[in-house]
Amino acid sequence: MDTASTPARKGDKGIVMEGMLANWYARNTATVLADFEADARRIARRLDPGARVLEIAPGPGYLAVALARLGPHRVTGLDISRSFVRIAGKNAARAGVQVDFKYGDASAMLLAADSFDFIVCRAAFKNFADPKGALSEMHRVLAPGGEALIIDMRGDATDAAIDDHMAEMALSRLDRLITGYIFRHTLRARAYTKAEFERLVSTSPFGQCEVSEDPLGMDVWLRR
Repeated sequence: MDTASTPARKGDKGIVMEGMLANWYARNTATVLADFEADARRIARRLDPGARVLEIAPGPGYLAVALARLGPHRVTGLDISRSFVRIAGKNAARAGVQVDFKYGDASAMLLAADSFDFIVCRAAFKNFADPKGALSEMHRVLAPGGEALIIDMRGDATDAAIDDHMAEMALSRLDRLITGYIFRHTLRARAYTKAEFERLVSTSPFGQCEVSEDPLGMDVWLRR
């Protein structure tokens, strides 16, 4: 676990999650571990044994840990929050798996070119201060023939879709109010629509993407 490298600038919009805020987020997202595990299974089906996987902005590490438990994959996580690097490392140790969680900026990765076979970024891309830089870096560190998957909220998600998601999270009444407010008034405002994401990717080294949607979010598939 590497926490020595310091990004040159702040990589996220808004407040970087550290300390108590990071712990609060980790506790709330732990209520939907089944979602992380389902995403891990569908990603694992696309991986060869020993595949090199990078998760960008893994937060508490639930998806990276779930992937590491599914096969002999070499999993790395890169996050702008030192608290999340620490929390994720503890979660991996508790699960008995090896994941290399590093501190770093998605738009200025201190990682070698062509060093990953698969990249995933879940529920974080909308928060990046430099999304074009992040896409360029993803393309750089992805090996030829590799795939990347961005899973994120839709910018045009309805209040009903957000309410349904809140119900699935089984939060306390206070946490549900706080989380619902954040979804409606912060995250949705930052999120991209399908058309916006397609335009953004068209200006990146990837050039094009495939987007599928559900009521709350979307999957953006990128290939090198």
